[in-house]
Amino acid sequence: MAPWSLPLCSLLKHTDCLQKANIFCNVVQGLHHHYHPVRSRLWKRNFRAVSQGVGQLLSHEPRAGKCAASVCSSSLDGQNTTERLWSVYDETKRQTGDLISVITANSVDPDTIFANNEMSLRDIEIYGFDYDYTLAFYSSHLHTLIFNIARDILVTNHRYPEGLRKYEYIPSFAVRGLHYDVQKALLMKIDAFHYIQLGTVYRGLHPVPDEEVIAMYEGCHVPLEIMSDFYGKSSHGHTMKQFMDIFSLPEMTLLSCVNDFFMRHNIDYEPVHLYKDVKEAIRDVHVKGIMYRAVEADIEKYICYGEQSHAVLKKLSAQGKKMFLITNSPFDFVDRGMNFIVGKDWRDLFDVVIVQADKPSFFNDRRKPFRRVTDKGVLLWDRIHRLEKGQIYKQGNLYEFLRLTGWRGSKVLYFGDHIYSDLADLTLKHGWRTGAIIPELRKEIKIMNTPEYVHMMTWLQSLTGLIEQMQVHRDPTSRAVVEEWIKEREAMKPHTKDIFNAQFGSLFRTYHNPTYFSRRLSRFADIYMASISCLLNYDFQHTFFPRRTPLQHEASYWPDKTQRLNDLNHSFIYLILFSSACHILK
Repeated sequence: MAPWSLPLCSLLKHTDCLQKANIFCNVVQGLHHHYHPVRSRLWKRNFRAVSQGVGQLLSHEPRAGKCAASVCSSSLDGQNTTERLWSVYDETKRQTGDLISVITANSVDPDTIFANNEMSLRDIEIYGFDYDYTLAFYSSHLHTLIFNIARDILVTNHRYPEGLRKYEYIPSFAVRGLHYDVQKALLMKIDAFHYIQLGTVYRGLHPVPDEEVIAMYEGCHVPLEIMSDFYGKSSHGHTMKQFMDIFSLPEMTLLSCVNDFFMRHNIDYEPVHLYKDVKEAIRDVHVKGIMYRAVEADIEKYICYGEQSHAVLKKLSAQGKKMFLITNSPFDFVDRGMNFIVGKDWRDLFDVVIVQADKPSFFNDRRKPFRRVTDKGVLLWDRIHRLEKGQIYKQGNLYEFLRLTGWRGSKVLYFGDHIYSDLADLTLKHGWRTGAIIPELRKEIKIMNTPEYVHMMTWLQSLTGLIEQMQVHRDPTSRAVVEEWIKEREAMKPHTKDIFNAQFGSLFRTYHNPTYFSRRLSRFADIYMASISCLLNYDFQHTFFPRRTPLQHEASYWPDKTQRLNDLNHSFIYLILFSSACHILK
């Protein structure tokens, strides 16, 4: 039994300082410490393992037993118990502050490549890329453009009220990975276990009270049968749509603005019709080429110059790696962008270029053959017997691509930003290795590196540890103190959301659980990173290892004795922190 789970009087009289130090391991348990490979050090070891290992080396005192539980709890008066519990709380809070400088000194490098699955670059011979938000990154002006065009299409083509034109794009409103209940017109964040994160449900531009959400869904759980299909779409009886594409940010905002307009003006409307109309308007922005023409006309405004993307392609080419491009965008748009990012000779870097591929159908539909496209965009009718370097191909399918190239299995690594359309089928059906490009990652890591966030999360973990260990004491005095701690923890939770996004929080977490987006990312991407420029930090012999974090039922493992002695220097700072806290418990 852990010392903090002992009866309260035994706990307060316990003299084994190192065993009592378990409370401080809760401070850092669960925090992420994944550093740039060059700067990675022993700090990323689980802190609980460190403290327990030190205790094993320096202390052989047996732990107290359970026998005194019924007797000791009654031997302390309520006031004494309360004072001692709050003393533990105060000292823990003070020690939490002392840990901040240690944690912030070992912050996460935003240019790190993170691994969900072990993968070595020495095994990769062929590199494939999507275009949008993989090779080409866009400025915030593009989402404003998409929103404005789609909004005007609703007014002009679908006869929506003119008053909608007063709405402007709100860049800070939505985050990727949200779900939209088509029938209830609700935008929300759902975790990996299909539970709605209360406080993140919006009707229009305004939050829905938790009580109303619980009443509508008879709790917080969303049944599997109404969740979106495999690709996040709402179809075949599913009422939920998941927005996984970065291009979907203006769509979510437009949906919310139109809902807001109708509610403000007491206009009766059918939410399903609204969803379909907005979906069609957004589709027209892309399919009819409106967005493409606008970007091509002012490319410097919309495309961020991709000097680092160019450097990655050059580096791969110099290493003799084969490369290909598969994108849903049309050739003229890609050609204009790649000329800007790489130069007029960009096609010389790729062995195969495929445009308007119609992903994800490209990965599943065997019926569409490839067509060759001339530099002027003319489609040729000849049968394709091989995919030649320097040529441009349209449509096609992956099965034909595999037959013509022979590029199969884990020697191929494909990068894309859409978890479903770009990566899911490749890893599940074809055994390719996959890399997810998550531009939002860089911003979130920078937030997590701030002293404000580190202090908040460190104290939240510490407080959670106190609550978890002290909840075994059922006497009224102890329960009253623990209830105060629980209230404080609940009050902190909204701040852990707001620091990322005031409406929906982090892309990767609800308050505690991974988001639905995060779970799918870990399933379909071998590695993930903020941009392909992160590859410049690694050589082509590098192996990416996922961290072996203990499962809930697994113990934290301590290295061999030789390594223990080397690690004592790193543990010593924690001994100093632990000892002062233990002093008040003697």
